[in-house]
Amino acid sequence: MLDNLNMIVQRDPENALRVASEQWKQILFSADILNPEHDGREIKNIIIAGMGGSALAGLIIKKWLEDDLLLPIEIVRSYNLPRYANHNSLVIVNSYSGNTEEAISMLEDAIKRGCQIGTVSSQGKIETISNNKSIAYVKLPPNLQPRMAVIYNFRALTKLLLNFNIIDDYKHHEIEKYVNFIKKESVSWGASIKTENNLAKQIALYSAGRNALFLSSNLFSPVAYKWKISWNENAKNVSFWNEYPEFNHNEFIGWSSQPTEKLFAIFNLKSKLDNPRINKRFEISDKLLLGKRPKTHNIILKGESLLEQVLWGSILADFASIYLAILNNNDPTPVELIEKLKIELAK
Repeated sequence: MLDNLNMIVQRDPENALRVASEQWKQILFSADILNPEHDGREIKNIIIAGMGGSALAGLIIKKWLEDDLLLPIEIVRSYNLPRYANHNSLVIVNSYSGNTEEAISMLEDAIKRGCQIGTVSSQGKIETISNNKSIAYVKLPPNLQPRMAVIYNFRALTKLLLNFNIIDDYKHHEIEKYVNFIKKESVSWGASIKTENNLAKQIALYSAGRNALFLSSNLFSPVAYKWKISWNENAKNVSFWNEYPEFNHNEFIGWSSQPTEKLFAIFNLKSKLDNPRINKRFEISDKLLLGKRPKTHNIILKGESLLEQVLWGSILADFASIYLAILNNNDPTPVELIEKLKIELAK
């Protein structure tokens, strides 16, 4: 069914598959900064403020820099900054649309508290405020869904971190090493590649008619979260995610109860970079839950580094979820309920 190109064109009228196939190009985004000047103050903590796909880039940054920085990084998805935010906090407010009300609220909060500030958006009120207040600002290319602009967001965040002397130039450019690999892998998931050789199509076909659960290590939790986002917004399907070892302390028991017939597609997102104890938890959990939940399917993240594997897993999530949307006869691109929610909130 997913090898029928005519059907794909009909059910994907805004060509979400093309957008997914070109995400590798975002790796080369220059992320030029407007108003880059700053006072060089000491930074004692970093706050990345945003929602949904915009927050996801921050979660990836946090894991990627975990072993490199002594400064704490917190990802805030709310209306207000933590109480500790002050003159020595670097607050980066990230909203693809530039009009996300939570992000605007946190930007206004950061200005009131005298924080060091950077901003990221494609347009909107955040761009206006940044220009009026001479805030360091990266303008993203417009006309994408935020979930499909994660790499743009990542590049913008690293450029701002470089600008404020948090990371060095080498770290900012690390992602560029992976462009050829990600481009090649993206081609292998394209619509013209038959299902028998296309991992993304195979995942979608297995998932049809089931709610999905994505499990990963804590290290790769942003990837599991990305799969949930893609399933929710592209496929319009309910899905969940969790991470090891936390899974074994609560949800693990939940799978042991009735009914034994559970319509779930369960995926283990596994990596050779995971702690060996995490791999053992995957194996033992699968063994002890055998017959109590559907058999798990392993997705082995490809790549040599954490960032390379995150990129690989994130783009695969978009391809697979778009194919699932096509199977569900849903247009993968629009998120009409979110737009209606925004209208209602504005009243």
